[in-house]
This record gives sequence, C-alpha cells and structure tokens, in this order.
Amino acid sequence: MRYCESPYSYRRRLTREVVIGDPANGGVIVGGQHPVVMQSMLTCDTMDTAQCVQQTLELVAVGCQIVRITAPTVKDAANLEHIVAELRRRDCRVPIVADIHFKPEAAMEAIKWVEVIRVNPGNYADSKKFAIKEYTDAQYLEELERIEEKFTPLVLACKQWRRALRIGTNHGSLSDRIMNRYGDTPLGMIESALEFARICRKHDFHNFKFSMKSSNPKVMIECYRLLVARLEREGADWNYPLHLGVTEAGEGEDGRIKSAIGIGSLLADGLGDTIRVSLTEDSPHEIEVCRDLLAQIPVLTRPERSACDLPPAYDPYHFQRRAAREMALSDRVKCGGTQLIRVVVTREVFNRVAPKISPRADVKPEAIYEELPLLELDPTGEIALDQDDRLVTVKDGTNLPAIAAFRLLAARLKQLGRSNPILLKDTLKIEANPLESKIARLRASVVLGALLADGIGDAILVRGEADADKSLKLAFNILQAAGCRSFKTDYVACPSCGRTLFNLQAVTARIKARTNHLKGVKIAIMGCIVNGPGEMADADFGYVGGAPGKINLYVGKKAIKFNIPEAEAVERLVDLIREHGKWVDP
Repeated sequence: MRYCESPYSYRRRLTREVVIGDPANGGVIVGGQHPVVMQSMLTCDTMDTAQCVQQTLELVAVGCQIVRITAPTVKDAANLEHIVAELRRRDCRVPIVADIHFKPEAAMEAIKWVEVIRVNPGNYADSKKFAIKEYTDAQYLEELERIEEKFTPLVLACKQWRRALRIGTNHGSLSDRIMNRYGDTPLGMIESALEFARICRKHDFHNFKFSMKSSNPKVMIECYRLLVARLEREGADWNYPLHLGVTEAGEGEDGRIKSAIGIGSLLADGLGDTIRVSLTEDSPHEIEVCRDLLAQIPVLTRPERSACDLPPAYDPYHFQRRAAREMALSDRVKCGGTQLIRVVVTREVFNRVAPKISPRADVKPEAIYEELPLLELDPTGEIALDQDDRLVTVKDGTNLPAIAAFRLLAARLKQLGRSNPILLKDTLKIEANPLESKIARLRASVVLGALLADGIGDAILVRGEADADKSLKLAFNILQAAGCRSFKTDYVACPSCGRTLFNLQAVTARIKARTNHLKGVKIAIMGCIVNGPGEMADADFGYVGGAPGKINLYVGKKAIKFNIPEAEAVERLVDLIREHGKWVDP
C-alpha cells in the first residue's frame, strides 16, 4: 500500500472532481487540478436567519469558498430555505453545506435548499451508547442492510437534486457497531466511511468527498494516509477528493499549531482538496490561517524531484517512534532512547532568553546548537557513518525540502543499520529577511510536526522565528501539539456552531484562567454532545453542554455529573479535578 507517490518528493494526488453548485455562478469544483478550497462554519443558531446571513457574508468577504451550517433538526433544516434565499437575494452565491448528525429526516429536508450535505457515518444511521456487543457476521450484515435502507434515500435525492455529499467520519463519534469490531482506530474510521461510499457507488453516485477528522493530529494523519492507501487498493476510480481538518483544535497559537501539523503535513504529501481550520474563535479567523497555510506548501515542497526509491524508515499507518541510541547532549540532558524529545536553541537565542528563565521553569533551552557533538550530513549523497554515538542532522543547503531531507536521512541510517539520534531543524536555509511570526509558526509546525508524526526526531531546533522568546516557546508548543511532551495544560476545544449550548470562547477563557497551570492535565471543552464523549476519550476531564444553561462533567468519556448550572460549572470542574488528585494550587 502507498499513500503518496513518494515520501521524498511532492506530487499532488489527482482526484475526481466534485462539483458543488454551479461553478459558473459562484459554485466551486473540489479536486482534480483545481486549487485547494477554503471553508469554514457558522457559529450562530440556525434559526436566526439574519445572523446566519451576516456571518456568511463576513466569511465570504475574507475569502471563504464554502460555508457550513449545522442542521440539528428538521425545523433548522427547513430554515435553510430562508437563509439561502436571502443570501441569493444579496447576490451571494457561496455554496452552503448542511451539517447533519443523528437526523436523516433533517438531511432530506436540507437537500432541497443547499449544495452539500455532510453526514457523519457514526451517527447518521447508527448510534453511540458505548454499548459492548459482539456481532456475528450475519448480524453485522443485517446492520449494514439497515444502514443502506436509511442512507439510500439521501443518495438518490443527491442525484435528483444534483447535490454533493461529504462523508465525514469523526474519531470521536464512531458507532458502537464499528467500535466493537474495529476498535477506536483509524481502520474503524475508514471502514465506517467506506460502508457509506459503497452505497453511493451502488447507485452510481460519485459526487462525494471524504473527511477523517480527529482532535489528535497524529491520529488524523494516520487516518488520511490509510484511507488513501485503501482507496488506491480499491481501484483507480476510487480517487475521491479529501476534506482535511483537525477537529476541536482549540484557539490561539495552540489551535494554529495543531491544525498546521495535521493539515499541513498532509498537504505537503500532496493530499487534500479542501480544508477547514477549526478554531474556537470567530470564524473569519479560520480563513486567514487557511490562506497562510496553503501559501507555505509550495515553499516547503520545493524542489519537486524524486530523491531515491528507498523505503521509508517509518510506518505511515501506525505511529512508532524511531529507535535511536541514547546519548548525552550536556552534563544534565540526554536525548534518544526513551528520553523526551529535546529542545535545542542557537547560542544567540540562549544568550537572549537564559537571563529571564528560572531554574525550575518548564520552558527552557536544553542544549545549545553550536556546542553539540553534531554531525551534519547530506542525505542526497553517500553517507559514511561507522558509529551510533553522534547526534546527526541534515546539512544546511541540502537540495531537498526539509521534510523530505530528514525522511531520507532516517532511511539512509536504517539502510546502514545505524541508530544515531536525529536533530530536526524547521528550515535548512536561513531567510535573508526575518519571517513574520505567524508564517514562521506555520512553517515550523508543518515541517517539525510532519516529521514528529512520522516518529522521526530526538531533538528539535526552531530557527525560522526571529524572536528568541517566541522561538523557544514555539518549539515546546509544537512538541505538545504533536503529543511528544506535556509541559502545560492541554485543551481540546471545539469551534462553536448552531448546536453549541454555551458561549465557547468565553467559557474556554474562564476554564483556562482557572486551570492553565495544571501541567500534564488534558481538558476537553465541548459545546454539545455530538463529538464530546468520543473526542474526550484521551482527555482527563470534560466540560460538555448538556442542555441550555446546563453542563455535564466527564472523567474521560464517562459522564460523572449532570445538569450543573453554567454559572457553577467551572468551579465544579475544578472540584472534580481536585477529587481525582490532579489539582495543584497555582
């Protein structure tokens, strides 16, 4: 199986074209040779027609090309008629997506008014009750027949109305049936989506795309890679386009880094035809990040040439950290082996930040680049290496993109039977003019995040960010977002939508103010139940909207406290953290 033509050279995956609306009149084509399409989602109540229209116009004004609106009930779906009619009256032709969970009848209403229907196979015809049941093959087949019976009317309606479909699997909302056969795995996500795709194909309907979203970038990357490999194995005509996104990415720098790791690394491998950056912020901010991220991919993938035909040194479909020999970076710090992935800085950065850092600080330099016992290699040529006790890196100026160069270095070391630890760099060329911080952040996140998701790297060096303090912080934030280190509280926070039962931005700010000193604790903040329990499976605690003004609190994916008044809920969350021994005073 393969997920891209080569891990060492860039070539965009050629997909079918999915037509969304009338391309001659404001619609778009996703896939084929067309540019990657940017999209976002409204945060307001779908029954508030005026607000939905206003938010849509604001998104279109900043370049959004597809707008998604949640339709939790038939009543909401019916109101899409009024929203779309008013947008068209104002000469706004942007395609609208109806986001459907749980309610097939809402999809059947929405399809009359919008260009795309998004369905989640985990809850469109299935349920999630965290029930444990063993299915015989006959019982499993019966369930598939039941799903086909529920889903086929929508497929036929899509053909009739000339609509597009997004088959959007979420890591947090796999059905009990899928969970009990495949587990909470990328394979389960893919099988869930393929079941629905086969029903589409049975009726000769092909105007659909896939998404495989997770709040964990590593899981998300594995899912898309495995999906593409499976589609290629199914046959050449299974080349459906992909919608990329890291769900519940959060806000601020953390949300942008997490999104850049997941989306950017796949784009750099040539995968992805439309993207959404999910931030717990006002929706127009997402489009700015989409645009900036897309602009970095050509820079980070040149030159576009095949380096070699060596098999990769990593398993693209199962994360495993590359085995490396442990070695000392200084008297107090080691890397490789089972050591943490270390943060290296230049002497210049160290001189600037060291006087301001206390000895007990979690964010501090762990080695100085110029003082390391470092061997710089050009992996495009022959490597003569007869020892494992040297830290190695790619030589500056090597004529390969950084991601390809470090992958090739790891492959060369594997070919030689060497287990030298590897220092990753975010760039192999120092720009003549300093990069804007938001661009440096995205580039470093894509390069380092992609390699860390491959399991490559024992230390990292950020040089693209000119500001010393930001550079150091960025390195640690990338490691946290990639799941490699935990030096602060980790938040999984969904973007708002019409289903949200509280003000996500305000509540997230309140929770962070009370808990952001809890090193190593992961807290999920979910506006509703759609993805809550599933996406919180690896979170320690969860804050989930259960009803208007009422909050449910979770430990892991299990609800512990119900219907807490919103005014009390943050402090009750603190009490729950305290009860489970994870609280420390700030």
